[in-house]
Amino acid sequence: MQKFCEVIFEDADLLVVNKPAGLVCHPTKGDEWSSLISRARLHLGPGSAPSLINRLDRETSGVVIIAKNPATAGQLGKLWEKHAVTKEYLAIVHDIPSEGQSVIDLALGKDETSQIAIKDCVRPDGASARTEFRVEKPFHHDSQDFALLRLWPKTGRKHQIRIHLAALGHPIVGDKLYGGDEDLYLAFVRSRLTEDERRRLILPNHALHACSIRFVWRAEEKLFQAPPNEDFTNFLNGLGRPVPSSPCPSLPA
Repeated sequence: MQKFCEVIFEDADLLVVNKPAGLVCHPTKGDEWSSLISRARLHLGPGSAPSLINRLDRETSGVVIIAKNPATAGQLGKLWEKHAVTKEYLAIVHDIPSEGQSVIDLALGKDETSQIAIKDCVRPDGASARTEFRVEKPFHHDSQDFALLRLWPKTGRKHQIRIHLAALGHPIVGDKLYGGDEDLYLAFVRSRLTEDERRRLILPNHALHACSIRFVWRAEEKLFQAPPNEDFTNFLNGLGRPVPSSPCPSLPA
């Protein structure tokens, strides 16, 4: 039997998992193992009605919180609506940002110039979006510069971190949609990526990981953390610097 997911925490009301890269949150097509929510239903058993409190893109790994009942879903949903939640991400990007710590404050909306319906972009008439980041570790590999970033999205727009970093000139490693050549995304969805294109992407999934979520609920602080996936850590380990074992590593800048 297939494994549901890596369970970080579970009680009568909550199920918190480390979603693997490559798994969609909601079903599109495929069997009962093809989405996170359908796997949650199987895990919880007949008659269950789980709700995803937060969602991640298909290729983004990390912490996802699932409410086991409508009452819990409603309570946690209000926390998200009030922005009373701190979310932290790790990302590996191309090149090294000139500022060690900064804020990206750029409005986002639909990219009407793209042939890809789900693609958004920076546009002045879009919805406000704000992302804080800090450079954790710049490094050099195979004649290329990279940086490990820690990020805190202050709003929750679609593809926000990916678009903001690309607009800054530092797309996420492996990002097929916002990496500068959207033909890579089309090749991927049509299952015709060449070996050369895979080498250009470097990683099979983009290097973005939701490493922690923190909030206060029922008068108690909740902190859920998850380590990056193997592809993410192997890329860093291949540079000769082991990744710390803590779920949300604090690496020196």
